[in-house]
Amino acid sequence: MSYLKTSDKVNLYLKDWGQGRPVIMLAGWPLSSDTFDDLGLRLVDAGFRAIAYDRRGFGRSEQPWSGYNYDTLADDLASVIEQTGAEEATILGFSMGGGEVARYMSRHGGAHVDQAILVSSVVPYMLKTDDNPDGTDQSIFDSMAEEMKSDRAKFWTSFFKQFYGVGVISHPVSAEVLEWSGAIAMQASLKATLDCAKAFATTDFRPELASFEVPTLIIHGTSDKTVPIDAAGRAAAKGIAGSQLMEYDGAPHGLIASHKERFIADVLLFLQAHETRVPKPTSVSSAPGQQRSRA
Repeated sequence: MSYLKTSDKVNLYLKDWGQGRPVIMLAGWPLSSDTFDDLGLRLVDAGFRAIAYDRRGFGRSEQPWSGYNYDTLADDLASVIEQTGAEEATILGFSMGGGEVARYMSRHGGAHVDQAILVSSVVPYMLKTDDNPDGTDQSIFDSMAEEMKSDRAKFWTSFFKQFYGVGVISHPVSAEVLEWSGAIAMQASLKATLDCAKAFATTDFRPELASFEVPTLIIHGTSDKTVPIDAAGRAAAKGIAGSQLMEYDGAPHGLIASHKERFIADVLLFLQAHETRVPKPTSVSSAPGQQRSRA
Protein backbone atom coordinates (compact mmCIF):
# COMPACT_ATOMS: atom_id res chain seq x y z
CA MET A 1 0.00 0.00 0.00
CA SER A 2 1.10 3.57 -0.72
CA TYR A 3 0.66 6.38 1.80
CA LEU A 4 1.62 10.02 2.09
CA LYS A 5 1.62 12.32 5.10
CA THR A 6 -0.34 15.57 5.25
CA SER A 7 0.96 18.83 6.69
CA ASP A 8 -0.52 17.87 10.09
CA LYS A 9 1.01 14.37 9.95
CA VAL A 10 -2.06 12.34 8.95
CA ASN A 11 -1.43 9.32 6.72
CA LEU A 12 -3.53 9.23 3.55
CA TYR A 13 -3.91 6.12 1.40
CA LEU A 14 -3.00 6.87 -2.22
CA LYS A 15 -3.33 5.24 -5.63
CA ASP A 16 -0.99 6.61 -8.30
CA TRP A 17 -1.30 4.82 -11.63
CA GLY A 18 0.26 5.44 -15.04
CA GLN A 19 2.14 8.34 -16.52
CA GLY A 20 1.18 11.50 -18.36
CA ARG A 21 -0.78 14.55 -17.31
CA PRO A 22 -2.27 13.88 -13.86
CA VAL A 23 -5.95 13.61 -13.02
CA ILE A 24 -6.56 13.78 -9.27
CA MET A 25 -9.88 12.31 -8.13
CA LEU A 26 -11.66 13.14 -4.87
CA ALA A 27 -14.30 10.70 -3.68
CA GLY A 28 -17.79 11.42 -2.49
CA TRP A 29 -19.02 11.00 1.07
CA PRO A 30 -18.85 8.36 2.56
CA LEU A 31 -16.88 6.47 -0.09
CA SER A 32 -13.20 5.95 -0.92
CA SER A 33 -10.79 6.07 -3.84
CA ASP A 34 -12.00 2.61 -4.89
CA THR A 35 -15.02 4.22 -6.53
CA PHE A 36 -12.69 5.65 -9.19
CA ASP A 37 -11.03 2.37 -10.24
CA ASP A 38 -13.03 2.09 -13.47
CA LEU A 39 -12.25 5.66 -14.47
CA GLY A 40 -8.64 5.30 -13.36
CA LEU A 41 -8.04 2.30 -15.62
CA ARG A 42 -9.45 4.13 -18.62
CA LEU A 43 -7.43 7.24 -17.85
CA VAL A 44 -4.20 5.25 -17.87
CA ASP A 45 -5.19 3.53 -21.11
CA ALA A 46 -5.72 6.99 -22.63
CA GLY A 47 -2.25 8.18 -21.58
CA PHE A 48 -3.08 10.02 -18.36
CA ARG A 49 -1.83 9.58 -14.82
CA ALA A 50 -4.63 8.61 -12.43
CA ILE A 51 -4.27 9.71 -8.80
CA ALA A 52 -6.92 8.99 -6.17
CA TYR A 53 -6.76 8.95 -2.39
CA ASP A 54 -8.92 8.16 0.59
CA ARG A 55 -10.05 11.26 2.46
CA ARG A 56 -8.82 11.44 6.07
CA GLY A 57 -11.10 9.36 8.27
CA PHE A 58 -12.33 7.22 5.36
CA GLY A 59 -11.24 4.07 3.59
CA ARG A 60 -7.69 3.05 4.47
CA SER A 61 -6.53 6.50 5.53
CA GLU A 62 -5.77 7.40 9.12
CA GLN A 63 -8.70 8.40 11.32
CA PRO A 64 -7.73 11.43 13.41
CA TRP A 65 -10.21 13.02 15.78
CA SER A 66 -10.24 16.37 13.98
CA GLY A 67 -9.66 18.02 10.63
CA TYR A 68 -12.99 17.31 8.92
CA ASN A 69 -13.52 20.82 7.63
CA TYR A 70 -12.93 22.13 4.13
CA ASP A 71 -9.87 24.23 4.98
CA THR A 72 -8.05 21.15 6.29
CA LEU A 73 -9.34 18.92 3.52
CA ALA A 74 -8.16 21.40 0.89
CA ASP A 75 -4.78 21.47 2.61
CA ASP A 76 -4.74 17.66 2.35
CA LEU A 77 -5.31 18.00 -1.40
CA ALA A 78 -2.44 20.49 -1.53
CA SER A 79 -0.22 17.89 0.18
CA VAL A 80 -1.21 15.28 -2.40
CA ILE A 81 -0.44 17.64 -5.28
CA GLU A 82 2.91 18.64 -3.79
CA GLN A 83 4.10 15.16 -2.84
CA THR A 84 3.08 13.52 -6.12
CA GLY A 85 4.72 16.33 -8.10
CA ALA A 86 1.51 16.87 -10.05
CA GLU A 87 1.73 19.65 -12.63
CA GLU A 88 -0.88 20.88 -15.13
CA ALA A 89 -3.34 18.67 -13.29
CA THR A 90 -7.06 18.16 -13.60
CA ILE A 91 -8.84 17.88 -10.25
CA LEU A 92 -12.12 15.99 -10.26
CA GLY A 93 -14.43 16.17 -7.25
CA PHE A 94 -17.43 13.88 -6.88
CA SER A 95 -20.20 14.95 -4.47
CA MET A 96 -18.46 16.14 -1.28
CA GLY A 97 -15.19 16.14 -3.21
CA GLY A 98 -16.42 19.09 -5.26
CA GLY A 99 -16.14 21.21 -2.13
CA GLU A 100 -12.49 20.31 -1.75
CA VAL A 101 -11.92 21.38 -5.35
CA ALA A 102 -13.61 24.74 -4.71
CA ARG A 103 -11.75 25.38 -1.46
CA TYR A 104 -8.43 24.42 -3.06
CA MET A 105 -9.04 26.85 -5.92
CA SER A 106 -9.67 29.70 -3.47
CA ARG A 107 -7.37 28.81 -0.55
CA HIS A 108 -4.41 27.65 -2.65
CA GLY A 109 -5.01 29.77 -5.72
CA GLY A 110 -5.55 26.74 -7.94
CA ALA A 111 -1.80 26.08 -8.00
CA HIS A 112 -0.70 23.44 -10.54
CA VAL A 113 -4.30 22.99 -11.78
CA ASP A 114 -5.23 23.36 -15.46
CA GLN A 115 -8.78 21.97 -15.38
CA ALA A 116 -11.54 21.24 -12.88
CA ILE A 117 -14.42 18.75 -13.00
CA LEU A 118 -17.38 18.81 -10.61
CA VAL A 119 -19.54 15.67 -10.62
CA SER A 120 -22.82 15.58 -8.66
CA SER A 121 -21.05 18.17 -6.54
CA VAL A 122 -22.24 19.93 -3.38
CA VAL A 123 -20.91 23.22 -4.79
CA PRO A 124 -22.00 25.95 -4.33
CA TYR A 125 -24.34 25.57 -1.30
CA MET A 126 -26.55 22.74 -0.10
CA LEU A 127 -28.38 24.30 2.85
CA LYS A 128 -31.78 25.94 2.34
CA THR A 129 -31.71 29.56 3.49
CA ASP A 130 -33.61 32.72 2.63
CA ASP A 131 -31.14 33.49 -0.14
CA ASN A 132 -30.78 29.83 -1.21
CA PRO A 133 -34.39 28.64 -1.53
CA ASP A 134 -33.50 25.59 -3.66
CA GLY A 135 -31.34 24.12 -0.91
CA THR A 136 -32.09 21.28 1.49
CA ASP A 137 -33.82 21.85 4.84
CA GLN A 138 -31.60 21.62 7.92
CA SER A 139 -34.07 19.11 9.35
CA ILE A 140 -33.05 16.60 6.67
CA PHE A 141 -29.41 16.77 7.72
CA ASP A 142 -30.37 16.56 11.39
CA SER A 143 -32.41 13.44 10.71
CA MET A 144 -29.52 11.85 8.82
CA ALA A 145 -27.16 12.46 11.73
CA GLU A 146 -29.57 10.91 14.24
CA GLU A 147 -30.11 7.85 12.04
CA MET A 148 -26.37 7.34 11.65
CA LYS A 149 -25.84 7.62 15.40
CA SER A 150 -28.66 5.13 16.01
CA ASP A 151 -27.79 2.45 13.42
CA ARG A 152 -25.27 3.48 10.82
CA ALA A 153 -25.27 0.14 8.98
CA LYS A 154 -29.05 0.26 8.57
CA PHE A 155 -28.91 3.90 7.44
CA TRP A 156 -26.63 3.08 4.50
CA THR A 157 -29.14 0.56 3.13
CA SER A 158 -31.75 3.21 2.36
CA PHE A 159 -29.21 5.96 1.68
CA PHE A 160 -27.46 4.14 -1.15
CA LYS A 161 -30.72 3.16 -2.83
CA GLN A 162 -31.50 6.85 -3.21
CA PHE A 163 -27.85 7.61 -4.01
CA TYR A 164 -27.93 5.29 -7.04
CA GLY A 165 -31.58 5.79 -7.96
CA VAL A 166 -32.69 2.26 -7.08
CA GLY A 167 -36.45 1.81 -6.74
CA VAL A 168 -39.18 -0.76 -7.22
CA ILE A 169 -38.84 -0.54 -10.99
CA SER A 170 -35.50 1.24 -11.51
CA HIS A 171 -32.29 -0.74 -10.95
CA PRO A 172 -29.45 1.27 -12.54
CA VAL A 173 -26.85 -0.55 -10.43
CA SER A 174 -26.65 -4.09 -9.11
CA ALA A 175 -27.45 -5.24 -5.59
CA GLU A 176 -23.74 -5.98 -5.26
CA VAL A 177 -22.86 -2.31 -5.89
CA LEU A 178 -25.21 -1.32 -3.08
CA GLU A 179 -23.63 -3.87 -0.75
CA TRP A 180 -20.10 -2.84 -1.73
CA SER A 181 -20.87 0.86 -1.16
CA GLY A 182 -22.24 0.11 2.29
CA ALA A 183 -19.11 -1.85 3.16
CA ILE A 184 -16.88 1.05 2.09
CA ALA A 185 -18.98 3.46 4.14
CA MET A 186 -18.57 1.30 7.24
CA GLN A 187 -14.77 1.56 6.94
CA ALA A 188 -14.97 5.23 7.88
CA SER A 189 -14.93 6.44 11.46
CA LEU A 190 -18.28 7.62 12.80
CA LYS A 191 -16.66 10.91 13.87
CA ALA A 192 -15.38 11.57 10.35
CA THR A 193 -18.71 10.55 8.82
CA LEU A 194 -20.72 12.93 11.01
CA ASP A 195 -18.29 15.84 10.83
CA CYS A 196 -17.96 15.64 7.05
CA ALA A 197 -21.74 15.48 6.66
CA LYS A 198 -21.99 18.70 8.65
CA ALA A 199 -19.24 20.28 6.54
CA PHE A 200 -20.80 19.57 3.16
CA ALA A 201 -24.29 20.46 4.40
CA THR A 202 -23.40 23.88 5.79
CA THR A 203 -20.40 25.22 3.86
CA ASP A 204 -21.25 28.07 1.50
CA PHE A 205 -18.95 28.01 -1.53
CA ARG A 206 -20.77 30.73 -3.46
CA PRO A 207 -18.07 33.37 -2.80
CA GLU A 208 -15.44 30.93 -4.10
CA LEU A 209 -16.90 30.32 -7.56
CA ALA A 210 -14.90 33.24 -8.95
CA SER A 211 -11.73 31.32 -8.03
CA PHE A 212 -12.35 28.85 -10.85
CA GLU A 213 -10.12 30.43 -13.47
CA VAL A 214 -9.53 27.23 -15.45
CA PRO A 215 -11.79 25.31 -17.87
CA THR A 216 -14.42 23.63 -15.71
CA LEU A 217 -16.78 20.78 -16.55
CA ILE A 218 -19.89 20.27 -14.42
CA ILE A 219 -21.77 16.95 -14.64
CA HIS A 220 -25.02 16.50 -12.73
CA GLY A 221 -28.06 14.25 -12.94
CA THR A 222 -31.51 15.83 -13.24
CA SER A 223 -32.97 13.22 -10.87
CA ASP A 224 -30.33 13.62 -8.18
CA LYS A 225 -32.24 13.46 -4.88
CA THR A 226 -29.11 13.47 -2.71
CA VAL A 227 -27.72 16.77 -4.05
CA PRO A 228 -30.52 18.33 -6.14
CA ILE A 229 -29.33 19.92 -9.36
CA ASP A 230 -30.97 23.35 -8.98
CA ALA A 231 -29.02 24.29 -5.85
CA ALA A 232 -25.87 22.55 -7.06
CA GLY A 233 -24.91 21.86 -10.68
CA ARG A 234 -27.07 24.56 -12.27
CA ALA A 235 -26.15 27.15 -9.66
CA ALA A 236 -22.45 26.30 -10.01
CA ALA A 237 -22.64 26.66 -13.78
CA LYS A 238 -24.14 30.13 -13.41
CA GLY A 239 -21.42 31.19 -11.00
CA ILE A 240 -18.33 29.74 -12.70
CA ALA A 241 -17.43 31.82 -15.73
CA GLY A 242 -17.04 29.83 -18.93
CA SER A 243 -17.97 26.51 -17.32
CA GLN A 244 -19.63 23.71 -19.25
CA LEU A 245 -22.70 22.03 -17.71
CA MET A 246 -23.69 18.52 -18.79
CA GLU A 247 -27.07 17.46 -17.45
CA TYR A 248 -27.73 13.72 -17.44
CA ASP A 249 -31.46 13.39 -17.90
CA GLY A 250 -32.94 11.12 -15.24
CA ALA A 251 -29.59 10.30 -13.66
CA PRO A 252 -29.24 9.90 -9.87
CA HIS A 253 -26.50 11.18 -7.60
CA GLY A 254 -24.23 8.18 -8.08
CA LEU A 255 -24.03 8.55 -11.85
CA ILE A 256 -20.37 7.52 -11.84
CA ALA A 257 -21.78 3.99 -11.47
CA SER A 258 -25.31 4.23 -12.89
CA HIS A 259 -24.10 6.01 -16.06
CA LYS A 260 -20.52 4.79 -15.94
CA GLU A 261 -19.72 4.54 -19.64
CA ARG A 262 -21.19 7.92 -20.51
CA PHE A 263 -19.44 9.53 -17.53
CA ILE A 264 -16.04 8.09 -18.45
CA ALA A 265 -16.46 9.09 -22.10
CA ASP A 266 -17.38 12.68 -21.20
CA VAL A 267 -14.43 13.03 -18.81
CA LEU A 268 -12.03 11.71 -21.45
CA LEU A 269 -13.39 14.09 -24.09
CA PHE A 270 -12.91 17.05 -21.74
CA LEU A 271 -9.35 15.99 -20.92
CA GLN A 272 -8.43 15.34 -24.54
CA ALA A 273 -9.81 18.71 -25.65
CA HIS A 274 -7.30 20.31 -23.28
CA GLU A 275 -4.47 18.23 -24.76
CA THR A 276 -5.16 19.59 -28.25
CA ARG A 277 -5.52 23.17 -26.97
CA VAL A 278 -2.38 23.46 -24.82
CA PRO A 279 0.97 23.86 -26.60
CA LYS A 280 3.53 21.18 -25.76
CA PRO A 281 7.18 21.90 -24.90
CA THR A 282 9.60 21.46 -27.77
CA SER A 283 12.55 19.10 -27.44
CA VAL A 284 14.95 21.33 -29.36
CA SER A 285 18.37 21.54 -27.68
CA SER A 286 19.33 24.92 -26.31
CA ALA A 287 22.64 26.62 -26.76
CA PRO A 288 24.68 27.18 -23.57
CA GLY A 289 23.14 29.93 -21.47
CA GLN A 290 19.82 29.83 -23.35
CA GLN A 291 16.44 28.59 -22.13
CA ARG A 292 14.38 26.05 -24.01
CA SER A 293 11.46 27.64 -25.75
CA ARG A 294 7.85 26.43 -25.75
CA ALA A 295 6.04 25.92 -29.01
